[in-house]
Amino acid sequence: MLKYILKRLGLAVLILLGVSLILYILVRCMPSNFVENIVMQMNNGGATIPQETIDALYKMYGLSDGSFWGIIKGYFSWLWSLMRFDLGTSFKFGVPVIQDIADHMSVSFIVSFIAIIFEYMIAIPLGVTAATHQYSLRDYIITFLVVIGISFPSFFFAQVIKDLLANKLGWFPPSAYEDLTSSLPTFLDHAYHLVLPIFTIVVLSIGGTVRYTRTNMLEVLNSDYIRTARAKGLKESKVIYKHAFRNTMIPIVTMMAGILPSLFSGSMILEQVFDLPGIGARAYQAMIAADIPYIMGYNMFLAFLSVIGILLTDLMYVVVDPRIKLT
Repeated sequence: MLKYILKRLGLAVLILLGVSLILYILVRCMPSNFVENIVMQMNNGGATIPQETIDALYKMYGLSDGSFWGIIKGYFSWLWSLMRFDLGTSFKFGVPVIQDIADHMSVSFIVSFIAIIFEYMIAIPLGVTAATHQYSLRDYIITFLVVIGISFPSFFFAQVIKDLLANKLGWFPPSAYEDLTSSLPTFLDHAYHLVLPIFTIVVLSIGGTVRYTRTNMLEVLNSDYIRTARAKGLKESKVIYKHAFRNTMIPIVTMMAGILPSLFSGSMILEQVFDLPGIGARAYQAMIAADIPYIMGYNMFLAFLSVIGILLTDLMYVVVDPRIKLT
């Protein structure tokens, strides 16, 4: 086990190096850069920027050399800083990238964590019951609702929910962490403001998990050993939840590889709609501004979590299926 983990960690380092190089080149090749955005905004405001000032800005932000070798040199400079656990200072926000990510991570984590718990608590039982009652009215209703949930664009559904439940009915505040009431404890007050974002994420994400669970459950229920268990006279509940469901969990564990990065990545669209001060909205602002240090730091953070998530998923296979051996 230890040998396997060390081997995977060594491979993970090579993967992260390749991802960082490709990502840095793509970011540097964006149609516009941070300096161009600044100059454009100042020109739109009526100011005239001398060329000397523009050249000084390019030099200050390390963007003066846009050639291939200049980009490679900039990458190794960024990599050297990364090896010293320094992701640089954000162009747009003017603070260390690590500090800004840490400051805005908690909101995104809380929303994603609670949403994932509700998603699996609802989706897995629905998928199991749809599979065990295949082609019944219950199965058709669940499938119909799942298709509707999957078909909604996130920005559209979020805006509809916000307009209906917040603006028209007034059941919830339209924006997160605004107009906080002093009569409620802080925890309940924050939870009250996060209901709509969490509800939106659960509705939009539950469909895929239900379909995945249903498909895998049907495949397991058609297996020979399930027919044998039923022929022995075992109770249907024992056949489903002890024999079938445990084997259904093996492919479901694969989906959990993406849980770790999704907990911290935030949602750029939903955080914009609900005015959440999360890391997703912050990263969106940095991307629009072509903030290279922030874009690199944010995406490498997610890449690192993705690699760790895949490793944890491989280890979870051993838990759900003792036949699997990691070598």
